[in-house]
Amino acid sequence: MPEQAARPVIAALRERIRHLEGAGRRACAALPFGLAEIDRRLPEGGLARGCLHEVAGGGGATDGAAAALFAAGIAARAGGKVLWCVMRRDLFAPALAQAGLSPDRVIFVEACDDKTALACFEEGLRHGGLGAAVAEIARLPMTASRRLQLAAERSGTIGMAVRRWRRATDAAEGAQPTASVTRWRVSVRPSAPLPVPGIGRPRWLLELVRCRAGEGFALEVEVGDAGRLALPAAVADRPVQAEIRLRASV
Repeated sequence: MPEQAARPVIAALRERIRHLEGAGRRACAALPFGLAEIDRRLPEGGLARGCLHEVAGGGGATDGAAAALFAAGIAARAGGKVLWCVMRRDLFAPALAQAGLSPDRVIFVEACDDKTALACFEEGLRHGGLGAAVAEIARLPMTASRRLQLAAERSGTIGMAVRRWRRATDAAEGAQPTASVTRWRVSVRPSAPLPVPGIGRPRWLLELVRCRAGEGFALEVEVGDAGRLALPAAVADRPVQAEIRLRASV
């Protein structure tokens, strides 16, 4: 079948899959990132509300911190109060504020283990009065993730599971399938050098590893004020620069 003729068929199949997989989900508008290069790649034009999403760091400790800030930026845009379940006392409130999430919007819950964190996470998603619920967890079994997804569907609350590995076995388990709608990986990249002494804006390699009814991608982004994502100047201006070089060569 020619590629052009196959496109309507593929689009219809994707719509059918979305209908079957989300038949019980409350109809909610998606939460856009505000960056067209990301939003146009997501099936609903943004991050689906009323769903469970996963995010993990690419490997190092700084990557884990970037993953938490990525989740904070999403929770900040969701509006309302945010439940944040932690097992380590290393969450830095000023960093959340820098990502756009004011500490006075956050309800912190300290859990002693994954089981307790997952239980608090599920209760937060079921509550229905929160803008978002976030939990820092290592293990996320399929059964638990299904319960979280169903709770999010019923309340319309967006859920973010920030995967934090304590052991190598946890990281290996993190590759196992779950009921989450999307799975993201965040890795820190060097910031652009400045013409004056100082530190440039943070840069991340943002990877959508899994997306239900969609396709994954990798994109380098720059983190601006209040956690807003943008393309680095070199990437954003690439088509213009290519056109300039083309004209110069004629």
